[in-house]
Amino acid sequence: MNRNRAWHTASLLTTGNVLLCGDSGVAGDPCSAELYDPSTKTWTLSGNMIHGRYYHTASMLTNGKLLTTGRVSSSNPNSSELYDPSLGNWTILRNMNSARWQHTASVLTNGKILVIGVTENWILTGSMNNTRGYRTASVLMNGYVLVAGGYSTSSDVNSAALYDPLTGTWTITSTMNSTRWDHPTFVLTDGNVLITGGTSGDLALNVSEIY
Repeated sequence: MNRNRAWHTASLLTTGNVLLCGDSGVAGDPCSAELYDPSTKTWTLSGNMIHGRYYHTASMLTNGKLLTTGRVSSSNPNSSELYDPSLGNWTILRNMNSARWQHTASVLTNGKILVIGVTENWILTGSMNNTRGYRTASVLMNGYVLVAGGYSTSSDVNSAALYDPLTGTWTITSTMNSTRWDHPTFVLTDGNVLITGGTSGDLALNVSEIY
């Protein structure tokens, strides 16, 4: 890569290239972005973001553009901006209603973005049943969003909830077998969700389960 990076995002664009953006500021430039071209196996710097970001999200929209939201900062932590791959530049969008970092942003089947509480015009939606950070959010084949695990105040979480984008409401679903946070989830081709690893207490997990 052209820049050292930590706590950045990596997104597969419709062009087939991969866009990396952001950094903690310790390793490199938090505003920088660069493209990886798998056909030539080369890295090229792209246009810088307007705001430096880390612990942000990057979501591919149906129009091929990339939406980034949130960041760790005392200035504009609720900001969002849009990357246009055809131009290689960024455009500032409306601020979210709430400052966010280490959040999730899910592209719903209706094209809207669920940022566990906000969307493009940044309209507040229903609150989750439990406060949780470092959780995952997976868009299911039926259009619902499954939020699983996380960390709440001083304890790990094994609960899960479903978000209905049509009603903007949350419903508690069955709990996981293990408490876990900062874990990855994958929606499989059969519609099930694979949940792997993560952290529970001070321990890294090697346990996986399927929802």
